[in-house]
Amino acid sequence: MVISDLRLPASHLAFFCLVWAGSGGKIKGVKKILFVTGTDTGVGKTVLTAMLLAFLRERGGRVLAMKPFCSGGRDDARLLQSLQKECLTLDEVNPFYFDRPLAPGAAARGSGQKAPFGAVLGKIQAAASRCDLLLVEGIGGVMVPLGGDYTVRDLIRGLECKTIVVCPNRLGTINHTLLTAEALESAGIEEFTIVLMGVKNPDISAASNPRMIRRMLPLRPVFCLPYLGFRAGTARGVKRNVKYLKKTLAQLAGGGILSIVLLQNEKGLDNKVC
Repeated sequence: MVISDLRLPASHLAFFCLVWAGSGGKIKGVKKILFVTGTDTGVGKTVLTAMLLAFLRERGGRVLAMKPFCSGGRDDARLLQSLQKECLTLDEVNPFYFDRPLAPGAAARGSGQKAPFGAVLGKIQAAASRCDLLLVEGIGGVMVPLGGDYTVRDLIRGLECKTIVVCPNRLGTINHTLLTAEALESAGIEEFTIVLMGVKNPDISAASNPRMIRRMLPLRPVFCLPYLGFRAGTARGVKRNVKYLKKTLAQLAGGGILSIVLLQNEKGLDNKVC
């Protein structure tokens, strides 16, 4: 998957219209939202979301990011907030927070906190209405329970959006990636990309993992990112790594998203207004 010419026609913008469909509780016009999920917790979702946010905003894009669910801490949400000039409050970036470091569906039990599916979609819709592209970072993997009767996968399906699956490039990732892909495909979620994140001490499987995943999932774009350093999860680290990964981030974002950014630059729009 290579984008050879980033000067794309403004006609792509038509695909980024957001329409709220009352029936089924789904957000139509899926190009408005890009969802970042993973094969597990701690695999690099926040780092990748933050880099995409910084990369697109640097180019004039009216792009925002949120992490609807956090458990045990809000550092991830604070990082995203800091990279979008505080266009969203912390509670808008992370509207559902649980003190205990558990899956939200488990943390909510006995706490009195609730996160109804419709309320979550509403919070995401509210943020999406304030930008041309909203990055939504999930929590854990696709089968993590978020409420009493729905998971991350259900949220992705409800949003009907493009999805990125983040995986650590280490032994075991082939199995975890294939299981995640099967879970998405079985729910009718077909539009997703895989990103393998480099780890500090790669094992021998790191060289063959991308090749094997491409062979077993031939219809899915697969990207590889190197190990980004122990400060990758800081605002400074994010901005530094964006400088070295511009080409890959451009390809990962996709042509339609970049067309929005380029058209805004032509019009002299300023993302400082969020």
